[in-house]
Amino acid sequence: MKRRTAPPAAVSATILLLTGSLAACSTSPAPTPAGAAAAIGIDNPRTDTAFWKAYAQYLAHDAADQHLSVLPPTESDGDDAKFTANVTALATHGPKAIVMAPQDTVNTGAVLDDLLARHIDAVSVDTVPETGYVYMVVRADNRALGTQACEFLGKRLGGTGKVAELQGALASINGYDRSQAFASCMKNEFPRIQLIELATDWTGAVASAKLRSALAGNPDLNGVYLQSGGAFLQPTLALLQQQGLLKPAGQPGHITIAANDGTPQELDAIRKGQIDATVSQPADLYAKYALYYAEAAAQDKTFQPGPTDHDSTVIQLPNGLEDQLPSSLVTKDNVDDKALWGNATGA
Repeated sequence: MKRRTAPPAAVSATILLLTGSLAACSTSPAPTPAGAAAAIGIDNPRTDTAFWKAYAQYLAHDAADQHLSVLPPTESDGDDAKFTANVTALATHGPKAIVMAPQDTVNTGAVLDDLLARHIDAVSVDTVPETGYVYMVVRADNRALGTQACEFLGKRLGGTGKVAELQGALASINGYDRSQAFASCMKNEFPRIQLIELATDWTGAVASAKLRSALAGNPDLNGVYLQSGGAFLQPTLALLQQQGLLKPAGQPGHITIAANDGTPQELDAIRKGQIDATVSQPADLYAKYALYYAEAAAQDKTFQPGPTDHDSTVIQLPNGLEDQLPSSLVTKDNVDDKALWGNATGA
């Protein structure tokens, strides 16, 4: 994976100007006055998982509820060329900020440089652009996602066995962070567990095929980590069912499964004993704070690294700032918690 490069001097100067305190910006930005030009553009990254579908619904609901001035959203469907075209088209309408989630985080420089030249701020959700200035990244601490899943699996398995890890795309910062954290945790805390790493490029069919091969070569496999429950849950459960390995939790032969995302489907699978845990990425908070920072950008507000008033931490990136939102481990003990986004009506 390429290292993030330092931003150009002009961008570095912009970053150094981000000196306002988060506490001073803790109230929600005011809606754009009626009749003003649309302040926010939105490009939804994909609609092929329950997580991203829920995120788009939260964005639409929150924007309407707050009476925000928002351009009609575009959808890039995980296609990098479509993403570039969509953001470029949104920029022609002159918004003050664009909410996005580039899937190719390495080749973002040209798009973000164009926005900077137009005085349009970029708010990236879930993904971290590696080139070009970004006003704010809104995402969970993805290393914590990997570590929480590792600690749950390691303890549940008693520190022994074999665990297959269905990794996301290792060229993406999320897949990289989760994989590095999971592997480090397993090596340091559970050295007697054999880790079988399976790169999937976030694709369910690839995950299913590689897990099938792993099971054939490791009939004693007793744990699985799904880096994306939204993408991998259904194909994983279907494969285990087909092979007669989908045993309920607590029964002999049960394969312990931990996931990431916290979709309604994952929570239902925990209730049924099909999987054991998930680390909930807050899709609702992703939408809430994406709009918060987009409105803040439209009002020329600034932020600095440090703790926030919403239980997160803003950190400095080489090319901007990142608000790392909290994630929570979900098991049968707290699966019905109404605060989980996966339990929200319509999620």
